[in-house]
Amino acid sequence: MHKAKKHFGQNFLVDEQIIADIIAAIRPAAEDNMVEIGPGLGALTRPLLVRLNRLHVVEIDRDIIARLKHDYPQDNPAAKLTIHAGDALKFDFATLPAPLRIVGNLPYNISSPLLFHFAGYAGCIRDMHFMLQNEVVERMVAAPSTPEYGRLSVMLQYRFHMEKLLDVPPHSFRPAPKVDSAVVRMIPLLAAEIGVRNEKLFAAIVGAAFGQRRKTLRNTLRGYLDEADFAQMGIDAMLRAENLSVAEFALVTEYLDKAEHRR
Repeated sequence: MHKAKKHFGQNFLVDEQIIADIIAAIRPAAEDNMVEIGPGLGALTRPLLVRLNRLHVVEIDRDIIARLKHDYPQDNPAAKLTIHAGDALKFDFATLPAPLRIVGNLPYNISSPLLFHFAGYAGCIRDMHFMLQNEVVERMVAAPSTPEYGRLSVMLQYRFHMEKLLDVPPHSFRPAPKVDSAVVRMIPLLAAEIGVRNEKLFAAIVGAAFGQRRKTLRNTLRGYLDEADFAQMGIDAMLRAENLSVAEFALVTEYLDKAEHRR
C-alpha cells in the first residue's frame, strides 16, 4: 500500500460517487488528447482509460511511477497510458498533441503556481478540470466586491471561463485533508475575448492594486495614474482593487499602454 507523502501534498481520492461525478463532468471522448496531473493511485486514471484511446500522465513520485510502469508497461506498443516522469511545474505541455484536455487532483501546496503555469499554455488547451482546495476555487471564481475576489481571481478570469462544479468533503480522501475541496472547470477564452495586449503591464497593475488591498486605487496605483487619468477613464480613484472588474483592470492597462506608446 502506497503511503501518502506530505511533501508532495498527496491526498488520494477514494469516494467512488465523487469519482463518477468528476468523470461525468469531464465527459471524456475516445479521441480526446487528455493529460492527467498526478495520477496517484489511479482513481481517475482507470475510468479515464476505459473511455480514452490514449492518456498522458505527469507524475513526480518515483514510487508511483514504478507502480504505473508495472501496471501499464511502457514497452507495450498497444499501451494506452504514456507516463511522463517529472514535475508538472516544469513540464512543457506544448510537446503534447493539441487541443489538450487537462485533468487532475492538484497538490494544494503548489496549486497557484501550477494554475499560472497552465495559463501559459492556454492557446493549446481545450479545457481543464481540477480538484483544488475549496478556498482556492472560491477565489478563482469570485465576483468583484466580494471578500474572496483578489489577484488570483483577476489573473485567471482574464484568461479563462471558470465554473465551480462539485464540492468534495475531506472524507472523500485518504488521508483526509484538513480542508474542504472542490472541482473547477476552466475553459480558455478566445484571443478576441482577451482585452489585454500587454500582459506584463496587466500583471504589474493587478499586483500593485492588490498589494495593499485595503488602500484606495489613488494610493496603490499612484506610480501609474493621477487624478486626471482616473477621471478620463471614468474610474473612481477612491475605490479599492476588489471593486474593479477584470474588464476595468484591462481598461487601465490599455490606457497606460497607449499612453506609453504616445511618448
